[in-house]
Amino acid sequence: MTSATTSSASVAAPDLPALGLRPLHASDLPQIEKLDERAFGPGRFARSAYRLREGVGPDFALSYVAHVGTLLVGSNIMTPVKCGEADMLLLGPLTVEPAFRSRGIGEALAQRSLDAARAAGWRLVVLVGDEPYYSRLGFKRAPYGRLPMPGPVDPARVLYCELVEGAFEGVSGQLRKAG
Repeated sequence: MTSATTSSASVAAPDLPALGLRPLHASDLPQIEKLDERAFGPGRFARSAYRLREGVGPDFALSYVAHVGTLLVGSNIMTPVKCGEADMLLLGPLTVEPAFRSRGIGEALAQRSLDAARAAGWRLVVLVGDEPYYSRLGFKRAPYGRLPMPGPVDPARVLYCELVEGAFEGVSGQLRKAG
């Protein structure tokens, strides 16, 4: 896959001055770690999705941060993973500063990452999340047992999004780190 480069852009979000979205930079990671801690707490490290990201860097060209002025208010990380022979991306954590939730920031971040991944030639994205929220972005529940993850996870929360029609056909097996 090739990485897409996208410059900073403003996005309209209800009740906010211009929301700026730009690709993730390595210098953002300490702020994002603090944001994730506020949003998800210390138990986040035990989650299956974190195990897949552990020791694997994000794709900086496909991961985005949101700013209101100079304040970082959200982030979305995209990490390469594998399932069988299929290369795919793991979306998340998608994090929005608690005071800025329910304003479209998370959806804007996720959509920007999906668009960049599609443009870069990726075919499939997976995540662990709430189907009602992510279905608006094209995610569907993975059939039970088709995408098992390392460690415990509610199978109803394992979702996939085809960036290319038919990309999920024949994909089955343990999700694992890329590399």
